Amino acid sequence: MINTLVVLCSGAAVWTFLTPPPAAQRLDRLVAPPSTDPLLSLQRRAEAFKERRTRPRRRRTSIIELCDAMAAELSAGRTPDEAFTSAAAVLDPHVSKELLSLPRPPPDHLETLATKPGAEGLRLLAACWRVGSERGGTLATVLHGLASALRDEEAQRQDVSVQLAGPRATARLLAALPLLGLAMAAALGAHPIPFLCGTLPGLGCLITGVALNATGLYWTRHLAQAAESPR
Repeated sequence: MINTLVVLCSGAAVWTFLTPPPAAQRLDRLVAPPSTDPLLSLQRRAEAFKERRTRPRRRRTSIIELCDAMAAELSAGRTPDEAFTSAAAVLDPHVSKELLSLPRPPPDHLETLATKPGAEGLRLLAACWRVGSERGGTLATVLHGLASALRDEEAQRQDVSVQLAGPRATARLLAALPLLGLAMAAALGAHPIPFLCGTLPGLGCLITGVALNATGLYWTRHLAQAAESPR
């Protein structure tokens, strides 16, 4: 009986760990039509969670493409407004919609859009646009340099993300080790579940352990995000 309970608790913990956060679930329920197929519903939730995670990276990539395309359009004799509209129209559909829905003139509103995750480069684009407008034909050259700088920054960010993959996996493994300890204790006949759930010292140990485990996961994630954030 105890072994069965431990297996059920372990399965519930793994399910909780792999399930998308509540915010993603609520968003998915609002935008997606109801479905009677549980597998299809789970797939949609996973896709929504993945889209939320990859959107900042897609924004950064699109902004680099925007700077390159605007520089090319300006070199061909287009005005900045024309170059912006033409370059934004061929980007990632989500990013293109955000950019093309900006009021005119764009430089005055790019900084507002730059507050979104992954869109920080738009603040630099707005600054370059203003400088280029004051100095005439230098905007294409400035945008070429900006695209190169943003590309180098993104490459560095990706390198840091790869180096952090190991520590992140280690943190998740360490977070799951208490479940293995419970299973081993139950197999040896130590009855850990009744102790943890049925006695005051056990409840104290359970609450403390869960709190420390959650704190460790949060702190690891915080450090990783700080390492990946632009300086």
